[in-house]
Amino acid sequence: MNTTGPTIVARLEAPEPEARRIANLLSESFDPLENAVSAFEIAPRQWAVTIHFASMPNETAVRALVGLAAGSDAANALTFETVAEQDWVKQSLEGLSPVRAGRFIVHGSHDRGAVPPNRIGIEIEAALAFGTGHHGTTRGCLLALDRLLKRKKPLRVLDIGTGTGVLAIAAARATHRRVLASDIDPVSVRVADANAHANRAGGRITFLRAAGLNAAPFRWRMFDLVLANILAAPLCRMAASAADVLSPGGTIVLSGLLPPHANAVIAAYRAQRLRLERRILVDGWVTLVMRRG
Repeated sequence: MNTTGPTIVARLEAPEPEARRIANLLSESFDPLENAVSAFEIAPRQWAVTIHFASMPNETAVRALVGLAAGSDAANALTFETVAEQDWVKQSLEGLSPVRAGRFIVHGSHDRGAVPPNRIGIEIEAALAFGTGHHGTTRGCLLALDRLLKRKKPLRVLDIGTGTGVLAIAAARATHRRVLASDIDPVSVRVADANAHANRAGGRITFLRAAGLNAAPFRWRMFDLVLANILAAPLCRMAASAADVLSPGGTIVLSGLLPPHANAVIAAYRAQRLRLERRILVDGWVTLVMRRG
């Protein structure tokens, strides 16, 4: 696709919580190969959201999505304009501010020099795979990981549904341990492996393509920490197999959950004799931390 031709840009300003909700919903609703969504701070507690469209969008549908995320006032505040030739992908990436989650800072290459020396910087550019760190599910997992590592460093880590590899990279960089990471999407596996090498973690992470935990590489393996940022339905389906690979006293971090779905996931894992330790809410998404007794 030609990313330097004239494009349509939709813009609005909103308080940070509303801006994040709008950006999250739009990111999930539009093809990232054809459209770019960014949200960034422009003043204290005030953010801007921009959506670059490679072709003429359905304005009514876009306003409906904004209204669903933040109400009718936000939908009415949305403006559309045609902009001249420019590299809109690069412009969108430059609008992404670093994401801070405990000791971790997820950032693009344009913010590489802004990472303090006492923090772990993870450089992730927008790509074909999910997970630049800006979504509430990814940040919730990073916050859970940061808190868990203050208590104990796991010896064996598994990241299911790795996406861009951000969670596997964070675990490998923070623990200096080996990490196994999987995804059902071959593109995600390639992107995650490239990201791991770019972040000096490629030697510690093994990426593989696999659907769930029934594949041969997982049989008879035990992990002290499992990270699973997927969705509620597959998390419920894999509860038994996840419990089977979790070592005694091991912890699993479950995310990709909207609040109404969290209790069903908790029940599925409690049925496998896991107990809930912590529930984290970030930008309207729930992350659960559960432990095997």
